[in-house]
Order: sequence, then C-alpha cells, then structure tokens
Amino acid sequence: MEENLNQNPDTEPRPKPEPAQETDQDENSESRTVPIAEPETEFRGPSYDSSGNPFLTRGCCGSPSPYQKNNVVLPHRCSKFDTFDWIRSIPLPESYKTPDVVEVRFKNSRKDFFRVPPELELEPGDIVAVEASPGHDIGIVSIAGELVRFQLINKGINLASPEIRKVYRRARLTDIEKWVSAVETESATMFKSRSIADNLGLAMKINDVEYQGDNTKAIFYYTADDRVDFRELIKLLAEEFKVRIEMRQIGARQEASRLGGIGTCGRELCCSTWLSEFSSVTTNTARVQQLSLNPQKLAGQCGKLKCCLNYEFDTYVDALKEFPDTTVVLKTKAGDATHQKTDIFQQLMWYSYTDNPQHFFAIPLKNVLFLIEENNAGRIPEKLEEFANITEHKREFDNGVGQDDLTRFDHL
Repeated sequence: MEENLNQNPDTEPRPKPEPAQETDQDENSESRTVPIAEPETEFRGPSYDSSGNPFLTRGCCGSPSPYQKNNVVLPHRCSKFDTFDWIRSIPLPESYKTPDVVEVRFKNSRKDFFRVPPELELEPGDIVAVEASPGHDIGIVSIAGELVRFQLINKGINLASPEIRKVYRRARLTDIEKWVSAVETESATMFKSRSIADNLGLAMKINDVEYQGDNTKAIFYYTADDRVDFRELIKLLAEEFKVRIEMRQIGARQEASRLGGIGTCGRELCCSTWLSEFSSVTTNTARVQQLSLNPQKLAGQCGKLKCCLNYEFDTYVDALKEFPDTTVVLKTKAGDATHQKTDIFQQLMWYSYTDNPQHFFAIPLKNVLFLIEENNAGRIPEKLEEFANITEHKREFDNGVGQDDLTRFDHL
C-alpha cells in the first residue's frame, strides 16, 4: 500500500534527501518519513492530455485512486459533465424531504438516475456502484439533493417511477481497482476491434468503447451509412475480449463529440467541451440570420450544419418581428423598388430600382414602414433618395494590370 502511494508515473521523481540532512536527524526520523511526505504524495492526477488520461472522457482530470480521496481528481475545469447547483445556497425547511434519487455520470455524455437506499448519503463526486444489466456499473455522482427534482422534471421522468434503478453502495476498493483497469484497456480494445471489423469487410467505423465497471460487458459505439450485419463481428469480439458485447450506432455529431477537434472559430468543438444535447439545425436557421447558404462555411467537422447556428437564432427571430415582408415593392414616382438585403441590428433595409438593380439605397426601418403606409393610402413619394441614409453603387472589377488575362505569360 505504501508503495502505491509513493509511486506516480505522471509526476516527476522527487530528489533524494542530501546526506547532510540525514545526519542531522535522530534515530526516530525514519518512522516520521511517511507523515512528512504525505502532502507531497497526494494524488493529483496526470496532465490534461487525453492521451495520458483515460478518465478524461468521464470528466476526471486524472485516474481515481483507490487509496486516497479523489476530491482533486473528479472536478474538471472544462468538463461538460459537471452541473452547477444553483439552489445550493437556498436553505430548505427542516421537515422538507429531498429526493432519494441521484444523477450518475458515466463515459462521454451518458448520464442516468438511480435511487439511493435510505441508509446511504451521497454527495456530488462520490464513486458509486449502480445497478446494470447484467452485473453492476461504476459511475460518479453528478447531482444530489433538491436539484435532482428539477432535473427529473426537465427530462420528463417521474420521481416515483419504478423504472429508476438502484444504487448498490459506494464503490469499494476492489470495485475501483477493477474499474480503473477496465478503463485503461478501452483504447487498445477499440483499435483491435477496428482491425477485426476491417478484416470482415464491414462498412462501419468503431468510434469508441465503454467498459462496464465490473468488466463483464463492453459497449461498442459505431457509425455506418447503411445497415450492417455484425453478427459475426459480435462473435469474434466476444471470443477476443471475453466479455458481453453490445453494439450501439451513433450519428455524425456524436462521433465528432467523442473525437474532438478545433472548429473554424479557433476554439475546441462545443460538442466535445460543454454541449451535451443536440438540437436540430436547418437551412432556415441560416437563412433567417442573413447568412450565405454555402455548405463549406455552414458545415462543421461532422459534415452537418454547425450547432452554433442555433445560438443567436432566437435573437434574430425576435428582431425580425419588427420588419415588414421583404416581398413588398415600394412604389415611387421615380420607379418601383425591390428589397435586396437587410441589416437587422442597424435596422436598415436595402432597396434598388427595378430598372437599376446595381444602385442600392439603405433606408431605415421607420422610413420603410412609412413608405409602405403611404403606398397603402394611395400616396406615391417622389423618389427613394429622400428616405435613404446611404447610397451604394456596385462597381465592376477594374483589372488595371491584366492579372486575369490567360495569355499574360505568352510574351515572356
């Protein structure tokens, strides 16, 4: 046990004490070595590099230790698994009964609710053994107390539902050791399973592997364009890894959230850092925000429309309620004008005459509404220039040096 406490492969080895210091100690100094070194040997976990930390996908900054408290391991400053308890500072009545249910997090975005026995009190961060099929699984409590009631309402789950499974106990020493050893083999299992699927000629890609806490079952997450017959694959995987096999198909967005990456904004992907639920994104979302429907710019690394298109969508919808229909034609004595573009937040609408579409006029929203009212009343203004703030002329590209001439190198 003392050897496990003092050995940490992810930290630099401490230099040995100088001989001069040893000569100054008395004969009982050797018995005081462990208490003195205890603050230095506290488990702090490896770095935030996912390649050296298999528990990063479970929201931990390092592998949990079965011998020490994991209060410095379970919190993660960039984890989408953590939930902020916004009612923590609100005192509850003494006779108020909090829910006997906790939310437990597992790998990636998988979370579930479990019922706690009356004799067991749990707090966020506790490692628990929960009911699974078959056997038991190991997870980390993410929410406990009154906040669970609001989370159940948000998920549409009844607190008294008999389908809520049970928490067996706090994880024992043997549970954590078996859990850590199983998690550390997930990466090697994934690469081995990929080669087996490739040898069978299956048109599928295995993206992730999740071992159950008791090391009796493994979930293989995969993506495929068409239906895949993986009955032979399951047989070979069971023979290779000696566990029960479960296959789960995921979409392109879930695959991107597991793999991670850098977006066009220069930051890490939202789905791999904090976004835990995916909402549908349509081309109408980009159209409402006056964005060019260019698939190369609107698509993310998953090949689907970017999730961030939904972030400001509601703001644009509210702002557009004040604007008139863009199909309305403004009538003036100088000619009819049609809508060209809109600057929503500056409240400008750009119009041009039908006989001169390259000449734009930026008209404030209040002036456009006034012109529509005048047209509806049968009054025709003189011209748009009287109501425009900005006049813009579209110019043709003037190639002064002949850079687009295909024969410019013929005379060299």
